[in-house]
Amino acid sequence: MAERSWWGWGNVADAVTGREAEALTGRVATLLPDADLTEHRPPAIGDLGVPRPRVRAPRTLEHLASGAPADRAAHSHGQAFRDVVRCLLGRLDRFVDLVVRPRTEQDVADVLDWAAGAGIAVIPFGGGTSVVGGVEPRDLDDRPGVVSLDLTGLDRVLEVDRTSRAARVQAGILGPALEGALRPDGLTLRHFPQSFEFSTLGGWLATRAGGHFATVYTHIDDLVESMRVVTPAGTGESLRLPGSGAGPSPDRMFLGSEGALGVITEAWMRLRERPRWRTGAAVEFDDHDAAVAATRVIAQSGLFPANCRLLDPAEAFLNAGSRAPGGVLVLAFESADHPVDAPMERAAEICRDHGGRIPDGAARGAGPGTAERWRSAFLRMPYQRDALAARSMIVETFETACTWDRFDALRDAVRTAAERALASVAATGVVTCRFTHVYPDGPAPYFGVYASGARGRTVEQWDEVKAAVSDAIAAHGGTITHHHAVGRDHRPWYDRQRPEPFALALRAAKAALDPAGVLNPGVLLDPPPR
Repeated sequence: MAERSWWGWGNVADAVTGREAEALTGRVATLLPDADLTEHRPPAIGDLGVPRPRVRAPRTLEHLASGAPADRAAHSHGQAFRDVVRCLLGRLDRFVDLVVRPRTEQDVADVLDWAAGAGIAVIPFGGGTSVVGGVEPRDLDDRPGVVSLDLTGLDRVLEVDRTSRAARVQAGILGPALEGALRPDGLTLRHFPQSFEFSTLGGWLATRAGGHFATVYTHIDDLVESMRVVTPAGTGESLRLPGSGAGPSPDRMFLGSEGALGVITEAWMRLRERPRWRTGAAVEFDDHDAAVAATRVIAQSGLFPANCRLLDPAEAFLNAGSRAPGGVLVLAFESADHPVDAPMERAAEICRDHGGRIPDGAARGAGPGTAERWRSAFLRMPYQRDALAARSMIVETFETACTWDRFDALRDAVRTAAERALASVAATGVVTCRFTHVYPDGPAPYFGVYASGARGRTVEQWDEVKAAVSDAIAAHGGTITHHHAVGRDHRPWYDRQRPEPFALALRAAKAALDPAGVLNPGVLLDPPPR
C-alpha cells in the first residue's frame, strides 16, 4: 500500500521531484523572476512536539483507538494551502487526542455515546482532504479531549440493485475502491472530484462535493437515493425512493452538514452505465468575453455536456500550455446509450458563432492536445501546489457561483480585491479563473492565486488575501463556496449568507440531535457555551 504524506497531498512516491520540479520552478521563475524558490523540507514527526493524549478510550473501544503521534498529526489538519504551510513550518499547535477507527455502525454509536457523556469533541474524518478547516481541532481547548473518528474502516459496497441502477455503500469507502467494486456490474457512480483518489463517499455527502459532470449532475446531492446517519440522539435512515414530495427531505438535512448533526455511515447511491461513446474538443478564443458568452449559450441550450470548463488565458497558459488570448473552452460529451457526435457538433457550432475555433478542425477523440494537457495538469495540481508551498510560494484557490448577469462584476471585483491584497502583503503574483461547472442560470468560477511569498509569513499573507476576496464575493452576489464546504474557514461569510430563520432551525436541529454539542464543534454553528 502506498505511503500517504503526513503533511501534504497524496502519496509520498507521487510528490513533485526531479525534472518535473525543475520544469515547474522554471515556469514560475519566468512568470515571477524575483521569487525565492529555495526548497524547504517539513520537520520529522518527532520534532513536532505532539503532547500526550488528554483522554483514554474506554476498555470496550481501546482496540479501535490510536494515540500514536504520527496518526494524530495526520488527522489534525486538512489539505488547504494554510494546512500544508503550517505543517512545513512545524506550526501545528493543536492535535486530536485520539484517532478512533470504527469497524461497524455500532462502533460509531458507541463512540458517540462515550463522547457525549464525557463532553469529548468528535470530528468525523474520511480522507482528510478538507480545504476549509473542516477536520482540524481548532478552538476546542475547553474540551476535555478531541477524537478524530476515522471512518475508512467502513469501506464496502454492501448491495447492488442492478434493476434500479443503485448501490448501498458504506461511507468510508475511497473513490477508487468504490468504482472498482461497481465495475464488474458495468456500473459507475461517475463522481470524480479532484480529491477522488483520497476522499470518501461520506466526505462527499457531508460536504456536498462537486464532481465529474460540469452540467446537470454537478453535485453529489443529485446522486443520493437515501442515507443512514448515526447521531447522539439515535440512528435514522431515509426511505429509499426515486423522489418524494412528503415534506422537507430528510437527506437534505444531512447533506452538507459536515459532521455537525450526525455521522453518515452508508447511503444508497444512484448509478449509471459506464459510458461507451465519448467525444471532446478544446475550443480556442481570441476574446474572453466572447468565450464566456459561448459558454452561457451552451449551458442554456439543453445540450448538457459532461465537460464544459472555460479556462481564462492565464489558466490556459499556466496549466494547458495554450497561448489563446481569449482562453480555452474544454468540451466533452459522453453516453452509454448512443453516439454523441451530434451534440458535440452543435456545441462547436455555437462556439464558432462566437469566434471560437478548434485548432485541428474537428471535434474528435476525448479532448486531445490542449484539453488533455489541462486534464493531466489538473490531476497534478495538488502535488505541484505542495512543491511550490515548500518554495515559499502562495498557491491557493477559492471558488464561488453566481448568476450570469452578475459574473462580469464579480470577476472584476474578485481580481481587484486579490491584486490589492497581494500588494498590501508585499506579494507579487497572478490571479486566474476557470469555470468548473455551469448552469443555465450561472457559472461556478474557480479562481487561482500564484504569488511569491515570504518564508514564514505565507499563511498570514494568504489569510489577508482570502478575507479580501471573500468580502468581494459576498458583496457581489456570489456564494462563499460552491463545492468546497463551509468548515471553519468560511464561517464568517456563511453566517452572513445564511437566512436567519434557517439559522434558528439549524441551531434547533443541532440541539435536538447533538444535545451535548460534541459533533465537530464550530463547523456551521458556534458551539454551545461550556
